[in-house]
Amino acid sequence: MNVLTAEHITKAYSERVLIEDGFFSLQEGEKVGVIGINGMGKSTLLKIIAGAEEPDEGTVITGSNIRIGYLPQDPEFQEGETVLSAALRGVLENPEDFEKESEAKSLLAKLDFQDLDQPVEELSGGQKKKVALVHVLLQPVDILILDEPTNHLDSAMNGWLEDYLIRFRGTIVMVTHDRYFLDRVVTRIVEVDRGGIYSYPGSYSAYVELRQERLDIARASERKRQSILRNELKWLMRGARARSTKQKAHIQRIEAMQQVEAPEEEVQVEMSSMATRMGRKTIEVRGVSKAYGGKSLIRDWEYIFLKNDRIGIVGPNGCGKSTLMKIITGNVLPDAGEVEIGSTISIGYFSQENEYMDESMKAIEYIREVAEYINTPNGKVTAAMLMEQFLFDGTKQWTRIEKLSGGEKRRLYLLHILMGAPNVLILDEPTNDLDIQTLTILEDYLDSFAGIVITVSHDRYFLDRVVRRIFSFEGAGHIRQYEGGYSDFLAAGGQEAAFGAAFSLGTAVQKNEPDEAGEKKNKNAGRAHAEKLRFTYKEQKEFETIDDDIAALEEKIQDLENKIPKFATDFVKLNELTKEKEEAEILLEEKMDRWVYLNDLAERIEGQKA
Repeated sequence: MNVLTAEHITKAYSERVLIEDGFFSLQEGEKVGVIGINGMGKSTLLKIIAGAEEPDEGTVITGSNIRIGYLPQDPEFQEGETVLSAALRGVLENPEDFEKESEAKSLLAKLDFQDLDQPVEELSGGQKKKVALVHVLLQPVDILILDEPTNHLDSAMNGWLEDYLIRFRGTIVMVTHDRYFLDRVVTRIVEVDRGGIYSYPGSYSAYVELRQERLDIARASERKRQSILRNELKWLMRGARARSTKQKAHIQRIEAMQQVEAPEEEVQVEMSSMATRMGRKTIEVRGVSKAYGGKSLIRDWEYIFLKNDRIGIVGPNGCGKSTLMKIITGNVLPDAGEVEIGSTISIGYFSQENEYMDESMKAIEYIREVAEYINTPNGKVTAAMLMEQFLFDGTKQWTRIEKLSGGEKRRLYLLHILMGAPNVLILDEPTNDLDIQTLTILEDYLDSFAGIVITVSHDRYFLDRVVRRIFSFEGAGHIRQYEGGYSDFLAAGGQEAAFGAAFSLGTAVQKNEPDEAGEKKNKNAGRAHAEKLRFTYKEQKEFETIDDDIAALEEKIQDLENKIPKFATDFVKLNELTKEKEEAEILLEEKMDRWVYLNDLAERIEGQKA
C-alpha cells in the first residue's frame, strides 16, 4: 500500500536547483536508502517528505493517519533540556508512563550516556545526534525518516541499529553513507543527482550494477544522438537551393537535438602519489601510556610504523582512539613513553572536527592557502585540478565557504590536508559526513598514496577497502593487533573482545523476542541431556527443502518489486501486487524463523554424534 507520494517537486536555493520536477513514493514496509553527492539535495528531500520544508513546486501526499518520525542532520533542542527530558519530549502520554521512560533510559545507556540529567547544551555534536536518535526511536510512527543516523556510532552500535531497523515494522527512509549498513537494511536505493531522483530496487550492491546500466544506456543514447545530429547537420548544410525547400519542422527538430545536454561523465581519479619523500625513519612509539580521571586508556603500547602501512584503529566510543591519534601527532603528551618522528615525516591530520575555516573565503582561496600546485611523478597538479577531481566544479570552486553544505565543507577540509602533500595521513573518522562518491574517490586516492595511512573509523566497508592491519582497544588500556581488514578482524573474534558488553547489544533484542524457534528451543533445553535429539520425518523433509523454499520466496518478492512501479497509476493492480508482496514477505519471515530452528537443531544433532 502506498503511504506517501511526492509529485513534480522542485526545490531551489538562490539560483541553485537541488530537485527539479522530482517524483518520490513510499510503499508500506519499505526500507529506502537515499544517497548522492553532498550538496545535491538528499537532506532537502528528507525535509520535504517529513514536512519540515515546503517544495517550491509540487505536492506531497501522505496516507490518512500516517505518523512520521524525523531525525534531522542537525537536531535542535529546547533551552534547559537534559539528556533524558530531550529524549522523552512529546513521547510520554502521561506522567505515569514509566514503560517509555524505562525504554529511554535503556537506549541511552546503550549509547554510552552515563549522566541522564546532564544539560544538552554541554554535549558534543555527536552526543546530541544520539539523543535525537533515541527521541525519534521512542515515538510510535509509521514512517521513520533518518538523516545520517550512523554518524558518531561505533561498530557495535551500528550493528544494534541495523538489527533494530531490520525488525522495524513500519516504513524507513534514511540517508547514510555506510555501505554495509545499506546492504543489510534497505530494500530500495534512491539517488539524488543533479536535480533528478532515481530509484533502484534492491540493496546497495544491486544499485551499483543498476546505476552502471543506467549510465551505459545514457551514454549509448548520447552516441546515437550525436550520430543522428551529424547526419542531420550535413543535410541542413546542403546548397542554398536545397535549403529554401527545407521543412521548418525538420529544422526545429535539429535545433532541439542540439540543445539536449549530454550526460555528465563521472570523475575518474587517476593520480600519482602526492606525498613528499619519506626517509628511512618513520614514527616509533615506545611504551606509551595515557590515563584520564583514573581510567587507563592506553597502557605500555609500542609500535614502529612501516612505510606504506595501512592501519585501522577500532574500539567503542570513549576508549581512547582519538587520544592515541593526538599522541602520535604530538597534540597530546603521553603520561609515560615517547613518540619519535623521523625528520622527513610530514603528517596530515584529518580530525573529527574541521579546523577553523574563514567562511568568507572562496573555496579555491582556502585550498591555495596551502599551495598553488604540488609536484607528482607525472607533473604538476594545480589546486583547481585537485578540486575538480574531488567533485568541486568551476562554479563550486569560486563559491564562498559559508554557502557550502556540511559535507562539502568536510570534503574541502580533506582537500586542504592533501594539498600539503603529507607522507603520513592520520584520518580520524574520515567517513563522517562524506558522501559515498567522495569516499570512493578517497579510497582510490589512498590506493596510490606512497606513505603511511592511520585511520580511526566505524565504517566497516572503508576499513575493509583501505587497511591491512587492525589495532583494537580491548579494555583497561590494552591494544591488540590483528592482521587484515575489518572482516578478518571479525573472523578472528575481535569485535567481541573489543566491544565487550556492547557487542551483545546487536543480538540482545533478538534473544528476547519470542518466536516459534525460541519456544521450541526453550522446551527442549531442560531435557537435552535426557533425550537423544533427532529430526522427525516431517522436520527432515522440511530441512531438505527449506533453502529452496526461501530462495523461491525471495525471487517472488523481487519479481513483485520489479512489477509494482509499472502499475503506479493502476491502483487496482497496484494494491493487488502490493498485497501479494506483503503476504510473501510474511511467509518469508516465517520460513526464516523456521530455518533458524532447523539449522540449530541440526547442529546440536551433529554435536551429540561427536
